[in-house]
Amino acid sequence: MTLKLEGVSSVVGATTHIHDTTLTLEKGTMNVLLGPTLSGKTSLMRLMAGLDAPTKGRILWNGTDVTGQRVQDRRVAMVYQQFINYPSMTVYDNIASPLRLLGIDKAEIDTRVRDTAALMKLTPMLERKPLELSGGQQQRCALARALVKNAGLVLLDEPLANLDYKLREELRAEIPKIFEESGAIFVYATTEPEEALLLGGNCATLWEGRVTQFGPTATVYRNPNNATTARVFSDPPMNFLPVEKRGNRVTYGTAGEISADTLAPGLADGRYIAGFRPNHLSLEPHAGAIAFDTALTVTEITGSETFVHLDYHGARWVGLIHGIRNLSPGQSLPVYLDASRVYLFAEDGQLVASAPYAEAA
Repeated sequence: MTLKLEGVSSVVGATTHIHDTTLTLEKGTMNVLLGPTLSGKTSLMRLMAGLDAPTKGRILWNGTDVTGQRVQDRRVAMVYQQFINYPSMTVYDNIASPLRLLGIDKAEIDTRVRDTAALMKLTPMLERKPLELSGGQQQRCALARALVKNAGLVLLDEPLANLDYKLREELRAEIPKIFEESGAIFVYATTEPEEALLLGGNCATLWEGRVTQFGPTATVYRNPNNATTARVFSDPPMNFLPVEKRGNRVTYGTAGEISADTLAPGLADGRYIAGFRPNHLSLEPHAGAIAFDTALTVTEITGSETFVHLDYHGARWVGLIHGIRNLSPGQSLPVYLDASRVYLFAEDGQLVASAPYAEAA
């Protein structure tokens, strides 16, 4: 069972929502679409579902062209951020509703509803109405209604975005187990890199309607193929700094240099862009660290961590520092970066060398 997009694009008027995209999704896989708002995640899912027709290209299901096939004729289920349940029906009837529309035998409906409810931990709630449930239970009900159809393709469009933190964490842990048992192709859209990493499976990063990279989630995170993917797969976004390599030295900004062997042995002379994630900046000096004298512009305390917004010779960076720090905007703030955490990109944004720590992982 495979879903394949061949050269698919979507253009509405003068606006391109999805640029030329080719993807293959396999049976029993979790596939995360990661990107900021308006990057094309929902547009791509609508093409997969058959809700929208591509401007160009083909969509194949198990090798059969379904590009023009109606969504109701496909084995597709979709759950949205604004989860929808029928308030006048019990949980049992909500889950059973798509099967009744298909005219399935009553005994078969009962078996499938109860099996799916057990999978979603809803068995004790089957006779309740949705408004008698917690937010997490209501979303489980919506998910169960999607799963009970035995759909080959389940599309989840930011399904946990409106739930509180505790419920999100609980369902994030459960969803991968659910998809493993169902055997369907799951596609899950999110704006959060952390959520993508928690879900695992495969990840497609999107930026302005383009799929910038697709592969195993951990691989895409550790080895982004370009600066755009690195920016998308980092929260806050990856920091960047122009550098120049000459001989055995790499100079950065106007403030210092480091041995080229430390960053990328064998790198050709030229100009590059160094990239590093906010959590790799530190306020404590340590052996082998690159030191930067920055100016602090803003601090954000989240509780156990502090975001520091920095100005380094006009470059705007964000650092994620553990603990609560008593810092004042406007002060000079030395920060330190382990050279093994630095990625190098060509001036056109293509990856030249992954960070040594990522290569070793």
